[in-house]
Amino acid sequence: MAIQIKNLEQLKSMRKAGLVVAHTLNLIRDSVEIGMTTVDLDLLAVRSLEKYNAKSSFKGYHGFPSVICASVNDEVVHGIPNKRVIQDGDLLSIDFGAIVEGWHGDAAISIGIGNVDPADQKLMDVCEESMWQGIAAGKNGGKLTDISQAVESYINSQGKYGILREYGGHGIGSEMHQEPHILNFGKGGNGPDLIPGMALAIEPMITRGTEKTKVLSDDWTVVSQDHSRGAHFEHTYAIAPDGKPFVLTAIDGGKAELSRLGVEISELI
Repeated sequence: MAIQIKNLEQLKSMRKAGLVVAHTLNLIRDSVEIGMTTVDLDLLAVRSLEKYNAKSSFKGYHGFPSVICASVNDEVVHGIPNKRVIQDGDLLSIDFGAIVEGWHGDAAISIGIGNVDPADQKLMDVCEESMWQGIAAGKNGGKLTDISQAVESYINSQGKYGILREYGGHGIGSEMHQEPHILNFGKGGNGPDLIPGMALAIEPMITRGTEKTKVLSDDWTVVSQDHSRGAHFEHTYAIAPDGKPFVLTAIDGGKAELSRLGVEISELI
């Protein structure tokens, strides 16, 4: 399948979906407390979708039963919300997608609960910053794997972390998952050209130990084989018609984070 190229109006619809995602993830971050369950968080997201008259990207996707993925500790991605009680010191990753006017937004955050192990906090900080480094490297006129190299290089510069091999970022638009697949490792200068109209979800997934994972018996939840804790961050960004990037799932379009990396965002979206 060819990479889907969007016009400005389509990107503006994706921005609407992206803002639903941003506001919902902020709601979950602000609301989560020790003693809640991940089902409680899923219900918050359900109500948020209703508030914004948006649809879920996740529920029903290949049979997935919920509107968020909620992954705790050694569950790195794709955890199904359940009655597990959130504990002091847990590391929680939330992935969420929304559809507005037929267009998708997709983002993820990791949250430390209560008294967080400093090593877990560093894990999250490294993962989040590697995402921004990848977005900053994904410039108009570059190559797809410039993103991959930037993500991996930053992570490796910060210590020894496992970068998941089987999972990565993706194109996004009128479907949640589209071409191209975006590895979080590899040499730059390869793959498709990055051009205006592309929308990409950049999502590093790392652990404090091994990159090797296994899928639990629910056929969804991905855990690290050595039970080391994981982190997951994601943003959807686009290259606007003016050739500048815009982070569709960030409230400020990515301005604060990208400006410190020397990247100017588009004013068109």
